[in-house]
Amino acid sequence: MASASPLAGPPRPIDRALAPFRAFARLESASGLVLLACTLVALAIANSPWAAPYHALLDTPVGLSAGSHALTLTAHQWIDDGLMAVFFLVVGLEIKRELLVGELAAWRRAALPAAGALGGMVVPALLFTALNAGGDGLRGWGIPMATDIAFALGILALVGRGLPPGLRVFLAALAIVDDLGAVLVIALFYSSQLDWTALGGAGGVVLLLLALNRLGARNVWLYAIGGVALWALVLASGVHATVAGVLLAFCVPARTRIDPADFRTTVSEELQAFRAGDADVDPEEPFLSNGRQQAAVARLEAACEAVQTPSLQLERKLHGLVAFAIMPLFALANAGLHLPADVAGALGAPVTQGVALGLLLGKPVGIFGAAWLTVRLGVAALPERVRWPQLFAMAVLGGIGFTMSLFIAKLAFGEGTHLDEAKLGVLGASTLAAVAGVLLVARGRTTAAA
Repeated sequence: MASASPLAGPPRPIDRALAPFRAFARLESASGLVLLACTLVALAIANSPWAAPYHALLDTPVGLSAGSHALTLTAHQWIDDGLMAVFFLVVGLEIKRELLVGELAAWRRAALPAAGALGGMVVPALLFTALNAGGDGLRGWGIPMATDIAFALGILALVGRGLPPGLRVFLAALAIVDDLGAVLVIALFYSSQLDWTALGGAGGVVLLLLALNRLGARNVWLYAIGGVALWALVLASGVHATVAGVLLAFCVPARTRIDPADFRTTVSEELQAFRAGDADVDPEEPFLSNGRQQAAVARLEAACEAVQTPSLQLERKLHGLVAFAIMPLFALANAGLHLPADVAGALGAPVTQGVALGLLLGKPVGIFGAAWLTVRLGVAALPERVRWPQLFAMAVLGGIGFTMSLFIAKLAFGEGTHLDEAKLGVLGASTLAAVAGVLLVARGRTTAAA
């Protein structure tokens, strides 16, 4: 067990009580496990005597009002349109970070996961379309395009120890590009009739936030207030409200106020000033009663604030909320599939088959095929020590399409038989993709060890 930080002081009773929960939350697989548990709970409730109260609770209207203005949505809509906008904000912040300083910043590194993500979107969509052409289920073509990053990376963290680190980087970058593709699909193809006045207002808010960014405004609350206004206008415009989260992410500053060299100089000077104050410290007085030391600590705090980007700070603060509250709530609200009496008939429905084949077959074929072609053409190279069978295992894990696939299914079909068929396809195919991915990852780990 890692030793406690020397700056943390002796453990308090509350620290000891919360230690197991904090240790669990630090696991890479933790959010995926919570998501899985909530999915199982939703399935159990939807097929129990509590199904009617469960749906009644989700359909409960919840309203907000300010003066003569009021907004009323059902609890389900607040989760899908409101809380999921925060999820998309974090997705947008992750995409922005990867584009600026991560695996997507350099074309040579980005080419392989970007090509894999593109293939993993196009092939499943084509498979679904081929099975549903001419039918009223065709609107769901976007459902099998998405990869669930929490589940995929969680499974890799559980069973992928000993594999080359480049595999995790590839899967994470692929899922981020995949998320960007899903956002574009939602904005372009799953939005309702547009209200151009509201859309113009949303554009004005975006321009205002970008102006604040250029002027050097770094207070996250300014962007949060603007983000609420942006969300309300996007909701009213007919574009799906969650797109506001991604737009906001690209408005939040991603630059530091001081560069690393200035930060190092400031830290060195303030530490010297802090040490110089030791002579004036009365050992009987509380720590930091010395004014000189308090001033040095305040300047250190300001320097630490200035060297961090607001976008990264916001991403870190929201990550736990999204992973352990918003996504589990989404699963509880959307994974509640009532199993039909004729399961065989539902499995044979074109929508179910299109989703299942898109995730189980289209995703691996599209990801692996596009990646192989990119390497063969010399545009990219395999990550260090990574072999093709191991990359194929990542492509199979890419067929886990839980969160975003369920989200697009709800947008495509609203309620009804097709939504249930899509859920059945997503849950069944994602489970099989997870099992197959685990077996292939374990085999790849054994091969790597040999």
